[in-house]
Amino acid sequence: MIEQVYPDIFKIPIVLPNNPLKATNAYYIKGKERNLLIDTGFNRSECKESMDQALADLGIAMENTDIFITHLHGDHSGLAGYLSRPDNTIYTGKYCADTLLGYTGAGLHGFLNELIAQSGLTHITMSHHPGYTYASDIIEEATNVQDGDILQVGEFSFQCIETSGHAPDHFCLYDQERKILFSGDHILGKITPNNTIWAPPATITRDYLGDYLESLNKIAALDIKVIFPGHRFVLEDGYKRIEELRDHHQRRLEDVMRILGQKSMTGAQVAGQMQWDLTIKSWEDFPPAQKLFATGEALAHLTHLVFQNMVVRELKDGVVYYTRA
Repeated sequence: MIEQVYPDIFKIPIVLPNNPLKATNAYYIKGKERNLLIDTGFNRSECKESMDQALADLGIAMENTDIFITHLHGDHSGLAGYLSRPDNTIYTGKYCADTLLGYTGAGLHGFLNELIAQSGLTHITMSHHPGYTYASDIIEEATNVQDGDILQVGEFSFQCIETSGHAPDHFCLYDQERKILFSGDHILGKITPNNTIWAPPATITRDYLGDYLESLNKIAALDIKVIFPGHRFVLEDGYKRIEELRDHHQRRLEDVMRILGQKSMTGAQVAGQMQWDLTIKSWEDFPPAQKLFATGEALAHLTHLVFQNMVVRELKDGVVYYTRA
């Protein structure tokens, strides 16, 4: 159900079939000459139907509606190609733009097979990742945004804020005068954003979880009254939620160290012993996609601990093993 959440701002739930997230929140900001649509849903028929119905109900013409993609994940960028028009502009970060433009090696295509193999996962392929399966059609043009850029939409003045970590170049939009933030997947209520790594475990040179935690500090420094997230409900106490997210990851890091003990383990083995908020309790019964996400989460925390010199990694026979330092 479309909901007006602020004057000239509408939350559009785009259904995500067979997905625990249920829906992606797209947002429509009504301007004067031009409007803005934030995020899109997967590139699949059910999401297209949800979006088409919303466009019709709100009387939206994509020819004068630009698109802002907060980050690469398919549930946020999947319909970029479908909604692209010669007369509208797609704004996003460079990593996401390169992927949408089809540049070789960009996005999930460039590293996911190696990540799966090096993490110790078996019987899983790229086809099990919904972000790969339901990715956007290739687009012809995108406009890269950078930290601090301003997008004017009617009376709204949105500052682009880079909040990388959940994705290599995740962006939020912030209106300082109204003290509102569109957080994408950087900050969600009750749901903890999945953090993974975006390179093969053996060669990764960036601490994505560390980036995420720093990005939380960046948002905590802003004056915010309301947060419009990429999933579920609107947040009115963003600072409390940021503290909860920090605490969650600290507990995760402590749990990973406990799981490792004196053993040498793969990312998948660690993930299999971590606690997950799922009705399925047995690791063997996890669907392939959930094993991918859980293992990515484990790898993000293991990699952070490597950067903190608390854990060491070693590549053996094509698989990365982690041991306490």
